Amino acid sequence: MQFLQTFIAFLVAIGLLVVVHELGHYLVARWCGVKVLRFSIGMGKVLYSRRFGKDQTEWAISLLPFGGYVQMLDAKDKGQDLSDLPPDELKREFNSQNVWRRIAIVIAGPASNFILAILVLTALYIYGIPGASTKLRAIPENSIAWQAGLRGGELVTAVNGEPVRIWSEFSWKVVQAAVDQIPVQLEVLRNDSAAPDGTKTAFLTIPVDSLSAKDLDKNFLRKIGIDLARPRAQLGQIVPDGPAMRAGLQEGDFIDSVNGQSVIDGLALVELVRASPDKPLRLSGVRGGQPFEATVTPEAHTDSAVTTGRIQAEVPLGVEMAVASDSMFVALHKAVIRTWDTSVLSVKMIGKMVVGEVSWKNISGPITIADYAGKTSRIGPVSYLSFIAFISISLGVMNLLPIPVLDGGLLLYYSMEIVSGRPISERAGMIAQRAGLAMLVSLMLVAVFNDIARLLL
Repeated sequence: MQFLQTFIAFLVAIGLLVVVHELGHYLVARWCGVKVLRFSIGMGKVLYSRRFGKDQTEWAISLLPFGGYVQMLDAKDKGQDLSDLPPDELKREFNSQNVWRRIAIVIAGPASNFILAILVLTALYIYGIPGASTKLRAIPENSIAWQAGLRGGELVTAVNGEPVRIWSEFSWKVVQAAVDQIPVQLEVLRNDSAAPDGTKTAFLTIPVDSLSAKDLDKNFLRKIGIDLARPRAQLGQIVPDGPAMRAGLQEGDFIDSVNGQSVIDGLALVELVRASPDKPLRLSGVRGGQPFEATVTPEAHTDSAVTTGRIQAEVPLGVEMAVASDSMFVALHKAVIRTWDTSVLSVKMIGKMVVGEVSWKNISGPITIADYAGKTSRIGPVSYLSFIAFISISLGVMNLLPIPVLDGGLLLYYSMEIVSGRPISERAGMIAQRAGLAMLVSLMLVAVFNDIARLLL
């Protein structure tokens, strides 16, 4: 059932993005007077089609769902014989249009993906995006964040002068600053019993110039000593006859230390237990307002050749939540900025991959995209729509890369035509197309290899 949901979520996302992209090409082509022969969702053999409109454009669904295309009247298409067409029809051929119209038609596809992302993000910002609050976990000593003055328990309210309300906004701003190699300036609220409202504002600067682009992975914040605050270690439901019950532990017990070492929160307790299979742990804590001690030995449990410890007791790890919502115009402005920032960051990361500063392992393919489609759809509509917006931006950026066979390659041709005053030769175009296709196939193979490697690890 989970596989089916993942498959459907993936098809819906890809289908929507392809339709929007190709619809951009189609609408601008019609606006420029170019005749459209076929609008296909999918590639390869046509499974179903109907013709509509004055031009009898064929609307088709094709065999392979990963893509789509708009086929226009095109003299360079060897499959089209235009010798018998009347002059009025030949005027509607794609290559007979001036270069600016051809640029408009080509750029309309990626632009449509960006517009879709802006609309989706605007709606989400108006509705409100739930997320973990920006409260910080205890900061490890000698970490970059510790040296900057953070200690844990602070609530981050702004990064480099821009307000943040949920963890995803905070982490995004920090990653942006790290990529640009600029210091991360934090505005935080700290507890202060002497202040009228019990808090005071502090301004701290975290240097990130010691980090390289290779450090920008999913654990980036932890590398500088920053993590999301978790609740105090407290036991929930106790499994009958499990190690916790046999040790005399009870639901509601607070655990403050293990083997004499302080436990900062519930996640720290879970990590200690998992790392201690068949090893006695001396727990100290509070039960009903009174201190207590107990010794528990986690049972060894092996899963996928990895052995971990379990005490058969629930440890709640729920975090403080917040909702970030905005008025319509603020939401629209934020959506435009987020789309632009994401596009710029994507281009920078691609550039760093080319020069070797970032690993090619960061390239993801259809398997990873499908996996995220399934996961976000199970979390809820807000997460799924956020995923669609991000993939739409990525598709727009990818198509604008100056690689022949992509929209960006055609834009490169037309830019050269504007500069030289004449289109590139057919031979040069053919060679570039083959080189571009080889490059694209190579990138896809790398992406699929990375997808499979992630599944096996």
